[in-house]
Amino acid sequence: MRNPSQPTPTSASTSFAGLKRWVDAVLYSSVWLSAAAVGLTWATFLFWRADVPPRLAIMIFTATLFLYNIDSVLPYKHSQRLILSERKLWMINHRRELFLLALGALAIAGVLFWLDGWQHLLVFLGHLAAISLLYSLPVMRVGGKWRALRDFPLLKVFLIAYVWAAVTVWIPAFYLGKPLLSPVVLVLFGRRFLFILALAFVFDIRDYTKDQLTGTRTFPGVFGVRATKVVALVALVLSNFLIPQGAAFHHVLVLSLPTLLAGAIIWFADETRPDYYFALLADGVLLVQFIAVYLAS
Repeated sequence: MRNPSQPTPTSASTSFAGLKRWVDAVLYSSVWLSAAAVGLTWATFLFWRADVPPRLAIMIFTATLFLYNIDSVLPYKHSQRLILSERKLWMINHRRELFLLALGALAIAGVLFWLDGWQHLLVFLGHLAAISLLYSLPVMRVGGKWRALRDFPLLKVFLIAYVWAAVTVWIPAFYLGKPLLSPVVLVLFGRRFLFILALAFVFDIRDYTKDQLTGTRTFPGVFGVRATKVVALVALVLSNFLIPQGAAFHHVLVLSLPTLLAGAIIWFADETRPDYYFALLADGVLLVQFIAVYLAS
């Protein structure tokens, strides 16, 4: 029986709590981020006036979902109870569900990889998968300690930018028969690489204290948060000036809007910001870029 002294929950508060549960699930299970990977891939197809094939979109979505969720359930990460943010607590409490989601996503991506005949790109896709898995798996012994790729000084943001640019630019180029070393593909790759790199610095800022406690040397830890923001903004500006041949003026103009939004997110980034600032806004600007390209096309 309810204690009369306790307030009765209103329908509005109940609805808000239910909405928050769904939003947390979408953001912290990497569904939102996986959708962004599909969006950026689709944006590349749209540049060449084509739509992303649905099965390829599903393969990229599920592969991204697998890689990010398998990363989030690694045992050593859950033993590092250094900073228990709301996001980290959610992942700890849903570790089993995230593991099952990762396995299901891997199964779907594997089946599509095989059925759609991507075996000829096994080496190319395999090296991206290897970088993604070794990014967090401590498989190299350095100085008496087991290290993952992300633990090497200043490396992790470049790995993230490379893999994202390769998936969202080179895979569409492969699919459409575009030479990877052609000027237009190289410019698209450079533009995407710098854009992702600029946003990757935001997450280094978020993890500033945690990385210092675990001994991971990142740009904020080595050069300071303010200098990192300057480097990120320089990368963002350079990405905006890499204009591929054939891009219409209105296309370039519309794409400056997500660039400005990304710049604001970078400038106001701070590790004290709530988790939604990074999971919803910083990741969400990737989807904003896709929407801008879609509308311009």
